[in-house]
Amino acid sequence: MGILFAAPQLEFEEIREQWLAAVGELAARGVFVGGQAVQEFESAFARYSGTAGAAGVGNGTDAIFLALKALGIGPGDEVITATNTFVATVEAIHHTGATPVLVDCDPDSYLIDSQQMKDRVTPRTKAVIPVHLYGQMVDVEQWLSWADGKGIAVIEDSAQAAGARLNGKPAGSMGAAGCFSFYPDKNLGALGDGGAVVASDMALLSEIRKLRNHGGETRYTHEIPGYNSRLDAIQALALSMKLRRLDEWSEHRRRVAGLYEHYLGGIPEVVLPAHRGDESHVYHLYVIRVPIGSRDEARRWLQKKGILTAVQYPLPVHLLPAFRHLGYRRGDFPVAEFCAERILSLPIHIGMNEEAVAYVAMHLKEALEFAQSGANRK
Repeated sequence: MGILFAAPQLEFEEIREQWLAAVGELAARGVFVGGQAVQEFESAFARYSGTAGAAGVGNGTDAIFLALKALGIGPGDEVITATNTFVATVEAIHHTGATPVLVDCDPDSYLIDSQQMKDRVTPRTKAVIPVHLYGQMVDVEQWLSWADGKGIAVIEDSAQAAGARLNGKPAGSMGAAGCFSFYPDKNLGALGDGGAVVASDMALLSEIRKLRNHGGETRYTHEIPGYNSRLDAIQALALSMKLRRLDEWSEHRRRVAGLYEHYLGGIPEVVLPAHRGDESHVYHLYVIRVPIGSRDEARRWLQKKGILTAVQYPLPVHLLPAFRHLGYRRGDFPVAEFCAERILSLPIHIGMNEEAVAYVAMHLKEALEFAQSGANRK
């Protein structure tokens, strides 16, 4: 049995004929940038996200960058986020000219340490970016009055959490802006790059729409210096079709996560991810922890059995060469560093079923026993 780590191709098969027909119609009209396809997706995604509007952009990194720029954040400002995130979160801050300020994470959920975030606020702090990591939402609502009182914008990095809802509120709907990636392996993935910003402040959305389109919302109208970061119409077609299936796919992922809990719960070497047992986790990734020193050997064992795994992420941002200039050192964020050495992402996607989960669990148990016996022999 071969088990893919992620399977965007399976999602494509569900929309193949409809998408190909729509692309044919689009080609006949010759509208490949912007146009009705993008507008219809933006409207549908804003409704789904519980916000007044959405602006499609080129990718998830640009979504965060343009949201920060639209809020006027730049040199001299500080933006706080978690160190255990994909580098794009911090890149986006860096490229505005603002200083990224990093904080540690919770050891059970891997979400940002809220108290440490509050402790790192200075008079230069202009925004905080909670990352809805691995598909699980940070409880942003509890931050809002605190942040508003300090004049701090909350920007939700929802790149991995499309479809998640906490207390009925969708990811991206609570802060000043919600930023999404539609990279193909995301829960709502395009057939290439794509992203979006959702917000209920229409003035902020207007600024983002100008920034994404050379500084103007209409052609040849350049009100401010802008960028070129637009969602392609071909991608918008696919996203609209997938959006209609997203709740069904999210529920499937939660069922797979429940099966993993059942089959992995008796393995003492495995630490399962914490969750609230509700819709606030859509399991973009299913991340466990295994004993230090066992992970790489376990991954090789699983690969020989046809099971593909990953590590998200092998180094926290503060240890990456790209951000050495921030001045952090090993040991500054002990929880993130501890987890980074032990986390392992198991396959999870719409093609997984109970047989596949049981197969992964069986061979993971064997792999960890083998790795442990090797450690004992040493």
